[in-house]
Amino acid sequence: MNESTPASDSATAKENAEPVGKLLMDARIVTIFGEINHELAKSTCERLLALAQKSRDPIKVIVSSPGGHVESGDAIHDIVRFIDVPVTMIGSGWVASAGTHIFLSVPKAQRVCLPNTRFLIHQPSGGAYGPSSDIEIQMREILKMRERLARVIADATGQTMERVMKDIERDYWMEPKDAIEYGIVSRVIARSSEL
Repeated sequence: MNESTPASDSATAKENAEPVGKLLMDARIVTIFGEINHELAKSTCERLLALAQKSRDPIKVIVSSPGGHVESGDAIHDIVRFIDVPVTMIGSGWVASAGTHIFLSVPKAQRVCLPNTRFLIHQPSGGAYGPSSDIEIQMREILKMRERLARVIADATGQTMERVMKDIERDYWMEPKDAIEYGIVSRVIARSSEL
């Protein structure tokens, strides 16, 4: 009977992760999976910058995320636009909230998804706490953020600002065909050869 300990499982996972990470970097593929937070943004931006420094060959970014911290999504969105390298976004699983914000960082023709991807746009959420004057400041910032994110969606999809502001009032889920009609994604692919 082969029993493993948490320490040996961790060591094995690290040994397996390093070759996978190198293979992905060699293939110029960056993955964004899970909650968007500061750590994920840092590692993603570092990979994008390193690949852009290495060559001008295209980069593929695979996104499957429920969203997360808006400013962390902003960092990735802006770095994708900052590097002087063509980037293709590939949606997989779910591309939601801050994940959609990242997905929209490239031109529409470079936004594709796999057949079972779901997309979500909505307004930013957050808790306001502290003295009433601080709550007022936080609410103003959330409203500014909401308008800024709606403008990104409108500009990237061709929808009117009025429609986007209405659609993000509540969770707005889209299957691939709906996301194509909305202007979030250009087409559905099933295999890498279709890129």
